[in-house]
Amino acid sequence: MRTIGHWIGGRPSTGSATRHAPVFDPATGAEQARVVLGEAADVDLAVRAAAKAFESWGTASLTSRTRVMFRFRDLVERHLDELAELVAAEHGKVVDDARGEVVRGMEVAEYACGLAELLKGEYSQQASTGVDVFSVREPLGVCAGVSPFNFPVMVPMWMHPVAIACGNTFVLKPSERDPSASIRIAELYAEAGLPEGVFNVVQGDRVTVDALLDHPGVAAVSFVGSTPVARHVHERAGRSGKRVQALGGAKNHAVVLPDADLDFAADQIAGAAYGSAGQRCMAISAVVAVGDAAGPLVERLAERARAIKVGPGRDPGSEMGPVVTHASRERITAIIEGADGVLVDGRDVAVPGHPDGFFVGPTLVDGVTPGMEVYTEEVFGPVLAVLRAETLDDAIEVINANPYGNGTAIFTNSGEAAQTFRRRVHVGMIGVNVPIPVPMAYHSFGGWKDSLFGDTHVHGPEGVRFYTRAKVTTTRWPRSTPAGHTSLSFPTSA
Repeated sequence: MRTIGHWIGGRPSTGSATRHAPVFDPATGAEQARVVLGEAADVDLAVRAAAKAFESWGTASLTSRTRVMFRFRDLVERHLDELAELVAAEHGKVVDDARGEVVRGMEVAEYACGLAELLKGEYSQQASTGVDVFSVREPLGVCAGVSPFNFPVMVPMWMHPVAIACGNTFVLKPSERDPSASIRIAELYAEAGLPEGVFNVVQGDRVTVDALLDHPGVAAVSFVGSTPVARHVHERAGRSGKRVQALGGAKNHAVVLPDADLDFAADQIAGAAYGSAGQRCMAISAVVAVGDAAGPLVERLAERARAIKVGPGRDPGSEMGPVVTHASRERITAIIEGADGVLVDGRDVAVPGHPDGFFVGPTLVDGVTPGMEVYTEEVFGPVLAVLRAETLDDAIEVINANPYGNGTAIFTNSGEAAQTFRRRVHVGMIGVNVPIPVPMAYHSFGGWKDSLFGDTHVHGPEGVRFYTRAKVTTTRWPRSTPAGHTSLSFPTSA
């Protein structure tokens, strides 16, 4: 049985290796590897390696850091198919979907290649007579990232390229469900010339996470995952004085108005709901059909859900793969079983040759109300709930009453309706005829309400600010003055 270990100080490590967890092939249900679960001692070893590397990396020239990032970005592109296959093998998503994930992660590395421009300071000449003021942004030190299973390449790359480009060193704790991609990324960083200890990977579970949150050598923590864990990370890391950005769960709504192109809307929403088997933090899991749009839209969504080909992620003919674990499948099917109004039922999907795979087919539930479990729970599976509203105002009220505020979308041909929606909805990321409004790398990603704990979003300009701190210097070079002119008054500008 293959064992997946850590990456500490520039080389593979099994660490203490006292505990392990299985890594499954979701398409077959078979255990394909086992991953080492790190202990506090392993975290300490990685943090110490990162702290030692920071002594030189934190003061390395912008030119040398930029060249490493350019080489890393090029290596990711060269190994794009390999990384996609790794993701598909352990996560279960289809290879084309995994390839898109790697590309979006690579775009953050491209953004980080512009670090010389991103880290420019500010200068004010003659702020007062003979006095200049300038500010710079400096790295924090050792930063940590805790990432979820659903995007084992992209989500960590929301974090570590920006952190490392800014001069920090990094310790990543990937999901134990699909750990291999992070080790391959570490190898590519090494090939790009990143010094030993700048990027480290510690596999593990909650024991590993809590050790990172408590370690005094860690300056900042980035997290993406469920809301309960995000709240835990924010509170625990905050108590130990760390910077924290913790992105939580989601219940993303798509509002469809009667004036929308319903065929286009149905195509887009079906892709956003069932892509990656619904295991996306920006998946559309709830549709609010307004007025006369409801009946025709539901018909179109049901037609598209029934037509999706479910199969192994590495099968070129598959459009949707399995969910990540048997436990996930059981949880999702239990929610479907308890729902009224199921029009398309994915519980009985059969994939020839894969009787033990973790498959759930596309599911569509109509007539959903806000009190139903299929709506209140973050299903994180291929289940789309349809709610009905009389007006756009009613639809906005539904979204704003939801505790999550990650992403939302509206489908309409009315600029006025889109503008009203954009201004009034309490959600961090909004799409207009775009079902998954994930910002490009040069904008920041993050939601509102229970979808975010902390003050900053990830990557983009807010990512740079999160991974650096400001230092302001005020200078004056006075001419010689006679003695005896000491002033005790508070200084002001003149």
